Amino acid sequence: MARTAAQNKPADASVLSLKITLRHIRPPIWRRILMPRDMTLADLHRAIQAAMGWEDAHLHSFTVRGRHYSAPKMLPDAANEARVTLDSLAKSGTTRFTYTYDFGDDWEHDILIEKNPPKTAARAYPACVAGKRNCPPEDCGGPWGYDELLAALADPGSPQHAERLEWLGQAFDPEDFSVTHADVELGAAFQRPPEAD
Repeated sequence: MARTAAQNKPADASVLSLKITLRHIRPPIWRRILMPRDMTLADLHRAIQAAMGWEDAHLHSFTVRGRHYSAPKMLPDAANEARVTLDSLAKSGTTRFTYTYDFGDDWEHDILIEKNPPKTAARAYPACVAGKRNCPPEDCGGPWGYDELLAALADPGSPQHAERLEWLGQAFDPEDFSVTHADVELGAAFQRPPEAD
């Protein structure tokens, strides 16, 4: 059952609203997630993976004011993402930073710390509260490869149409997105208890 606006209330002050937008894709693919301020960049990595629909099968890093953060065993030259809280970023005046996933395909995400969290019916966090469009399939070649994939899928007469369908192994709708499904995936990633109605 859809939640009504009357059920919505301002987000808790201990929560930040983050809008995550995949770069170089038009129309945009984005998610809005609400994260507790005391969570770290390592937590945000897990949240992005779940809410976007990535498979967490590749390297990643955050870039904040020119400094790189990642898991220490993943990128030894990067600062430890588990030591940086979202609250410390917000208090430092950071409003935008980036997240890169899969250094081969280079999926770059712009992250905006929003000034005013949206009203929400969520009572447990992190939570996905909005978004648009399906996440690209893993290993499709980044934004350029994704454009080629969509063109081949849209043209049954293309020599690559059948090959791409076989590679995908299932139907793919670039517009298909469910905020409920993304929120369930996010809840599962953090073992968030289900919300009671």
